[in-house]
Amino acid sequence: MNYKSLLLSLVFCLVALRTYSAPPRKEIYFCGSQQNDLYEVLAKEGFILRRFDTPATAIQKAPKGAAVFIVAEGYPEKKNQFNEELLKKAQSKSLRLYIEYPSEFPGLAVPAQPLHTRLERGVVTSPVFGADLKPMRILGINDCYILPVKAENPLIILAKVAGFDKAEYGIDDITTYPLLFERGDALISTTKLSNFATGRYGPNDAWKTIWSYIVTWATGVKDIQFEEWPSHVAPMYSRNETLPKNAKARSVEKGVEWFANGRFYVQPSWEDTLLKYQGDGGKPFGPPVSQNLPNGDGSMGLLEGHASNIYHDGSQQYRFWMRADVQGEGAFALAAAGHLLDKKEYYNKATNLVNYIFQNSNLRAGERNDKSSPSYGLIGWSVTHPHVYYGDDNARAILGILGASAFMDINQWDKEMAEAIMANFRTTGRHGYRGERQEDKDIQKLGWQHYWERDLKNPAPHFESWMWACYLWLYEKTGYEPLLTKTKNAIRLTMEGYPQEWRWTNGIQQERARMVLPLAWLVRIEDTPEHRQWLDLIVQKLLENQVESGAIREELGGEGKGRYGRTKSNKEYGLHEAPLIFKNGDPIADMLYTSNFAFFSLNEAAHATGNKQYKEAVNKLSDFLTRIQVKSEKHKDLDGAWFRAFEYDKWEYWASNADVGWGAWGTLTGWTQSWIVATQVLTAKDQSFWELTKNSTINKQMPQTLEVMFPKK
Repeated sequence: MNYKSLLLSLVFCLVALRTYSAPPRKEIYFCGSQQNDLYEVLAKEGFILRRFDTPATAIQKAPKGAAVFIVAEGYPEKKNQFNEELLKKAQSKSLRLYIEYPSEFPGLAVPAQPLHTRLERGVVTSPVFGADLKPMRILGINDCYILPVKAENPLIILAKVAGFDKAEYGIDDITTYPLLFERGDALISTTKLSNFATGRYGPNDAWKTIWSYIVTWATGVKDIQFEEWPSHVAPMYSRNETLPKNAKARSVEKGVEWFANGRFYVQPSWEDTLLKYQGDGGKPFGPPVSQNLPNGDGSMGLLEGHASNIYHDGSQQYRFWMRADVQGEGAFALAAAGHLLDKKEYYNKATNLVNYIFQNSNLRAGERNDKSSPSYGLIGWSVTHPHVYYGDDNARAILGILGASAFMDINQWDKEMAEAIMANFRTTGRHGYRGERQEDKDIQKLGWQHYWERDLKNPAPHFESWMWACYLWLYEKTGYEPLLTKTKNAIRLTMEGYPQEWRWTNGIQQERARMVLPLAWLVRIEDTPEHRQWLDLIVQKLLENQVESGAIREELGGEGKGRYGRTKSNKEYGLHEAPLIFKNGDPIADMLYTSNFAFFSLNEAAHATGNKQYKEAVNKLSDFLTRIQVKSEKHKDLDGAWFRAFEYDKWEYWASNADVGWGAWGTLTGWTQSWIVATQVLTAKDQSFWELTKNSTINKQMPQTLEVMFPKK
């Protein structure tokens, strides 16, 4: 036998010996808690788990060639105690180690304290995971604490990257941290990757692939499926599941009970918590309100909802902010639910929320309640910014209060509603536009007449269109001609400029969704071929992106007109408002800016025109929203909510989280929750808002309102 043959025989024997001593087997020596997410998944997958409390014991008890998993208990405060002696022991037994968050490891300079990150996400940097998880794929690792060590050829890194599910700009221009890498017969994770269910990591299919690779690497067992993947926050129903007959009513009930389950009703005993985190309104973020604290009754208002930051335990940051629009919208949802479910106790809270605006806060106080003031009748943006006026925010508060009044069959706020609409109208320019934002100091200085005569054009439906709807609604009730004339002019200019001149905010779809409402109500008032053509043009473009499940796909508008387009660089990620998508075609629906308002508006369009296609689109959207409502036994403050983002191909809550304030997992008691709940009620009753409010007596308030708002010289 020659030298080469002898060498080949020796290699063959060594391989055979290793194969004999460590055959693939579904047995793992596990150091960690039985409550660990990975432990539960492996047990369901049929692995035999030998559990130990310390790394030393697990390594000592493991037989030759075994797989040993050492997960991070006590994360993020406590690291795994590991040293060179343990490594040598493991190597002497040819163990395959997976170790998380080690206090030390031979050859690595492990710092005493971890780096706490927020915007950073995982990025795949190796082809080892196969075709389903290629390099540059993005992974969600919420509230990550990482040990910033140096390691060559990592499989996954942590970095702040822009993109929907892919690091679109690469990783060459940013700081990166190795997250998972191989050192001999050890796979080292510098954070707690086994926290995937508790920490709500995503997307699920990506994490299945990663854990399949890790387990196969350690055990030799192939074709791992992980058919039962845990999720503590999931859609209420699957994509194709047959919905129960009471699904819509149940959706409504859970939707308004969420206000209480989340402790969003401010209560006197914890008002100091609100004030602490609300501050000046600049960064009103704080930890969740404890489930042990009592709920208010609405008389102190309703909190805004959740921010998009998810903590490592799966809980979610709150937005401690009191906004006027939220109160009116919340009242609408409560009154609608009370009417459908015959729960009059919801009426009490709805009434209290509206009275919070007009009696128990500064939102309609001071100069806004002085008849001689040019800002008389306007509703302040928030309690921290009562001097700021957004026409759109006023419009949603107004429509919410009008809807709540109709459902409860009361008229006690007619005076304030007439004043609010006309206060906005007299600060609307000659072409029918108000602009994005007005400040009280400017109104006081310049007078309302300045705004009335202003030569302003602002074809931005997100900011303008729902106030036009309010003007049309009030015109129909009072016959006050200037409301119609000025609004028709603004709508005509806006439609003539579509789409080239439209100024979009987070996407063109939300602008279309917002524009449908005034167009539908214009058809109500003047049912002309041109007005129907305008409406159908926008509806058809909106519905081009409605997929089979009922979801409406987001879409970016043309270059140069977007206020917040796709994130322009890795550095810009998370620094300002942003879309949920990176490019058109990303399978994302937005429940904060598009689907919620489209739901309400399309229902109005369907009833205004009798168009069966519109009606079918509404029904599909209702079905979709019913299915994707949040279900969570673990997180009661999320159960019954709708997140901003939904990835309808994967059927889970996932998107780019670049938006600084209202990201993918944000909730909003007003904008999102209330319009979905209230419209579910309208569709359940086969009714429109226009029909709901047909018996309003607001016209009785108009003479006195005009006398105050437009005094005769």
